[in-house]
Amino acid sequence: MIPAVPLPRSLLTLPVEVGDLVDHTPESAYAHLRDTRPTWFLTPPGGGAIDIMRWPMVEGQVLHRDEERVVLEDPVVLPDGQQVRRLRILAARSEAPVAVLPLLANGEVVLVDRFRHAARTWQWEILKGAGVAGVSNVQNAAGQLKDLLAASASEVIGLGRVHPDPALVAEAVALYAARIDAVGELGHGAGIRRVRVVAFAEAEQMALTGQITDAVTITSLFRARQAGLGDGGAAR
Repeated sequence: MIPAVPLPRSLLTLPVEVGDLVDHTPESAYAHLRDTRPTWFLTPPGGGAIDIMRWPMVEGQVLHRDEERVVLEDPVVLPDGQQVRRLRILAARSEAPVAVLPLLANGEVVLVDRFRHAARTWQWEILKGAGVAGVSNVQNAAGQLKDLLAASASEVIGLGRVHPDPALVAEAVALYAARIDAVGELGHGAGIRRVRVVAFAEAEQMALTGQITDAVTITSLFRARQAGLGDGGAAR
């Protein structure tokens, strides 16, 4: 067993569903998650997968938990038998995050210039945010438009899902396109400083030339084009 270590400050107020910690260690929080969230620890059948080791051989740790994210350190066995530890980020909420590509009536794309803390850069993106409990993904997409652009959707079109970084982040993002009439006041507190309205083809060119590097935005543009939404088209 890995020796117990002092509980990080971020775990001192863990909610009950993550663990009523008896010995106040990251290992006990991890063990509780294994018991209460077993789907988080499944390995698909067949060879070549990375297996998660279990007690009593070794135990993982919950490194951080807040209202949005759970950060795990998993003890794993690689396909070649090597035993290592891998970080993994999971959503604390059951609702999927939602991204929505705003399209004006003439087919133009609305992009937002948004500061992203992890990359420490401004990013041209579509709208993206956490899901709200008790609300469908379609409603969450419409809510993103209202909260961030003060815009109303006349139509919301599903574009599937995407895993932005499956090597580290477990959750998939639900993708949508939405037709809007106009852009209103920008949402406060979201790190958005301006919007840019461009032709669909120009947005695609921005992705090709590296002006857009956000994987969710690039995927949404590609799928919208494949769905016949580029340059004002109707969904097939």
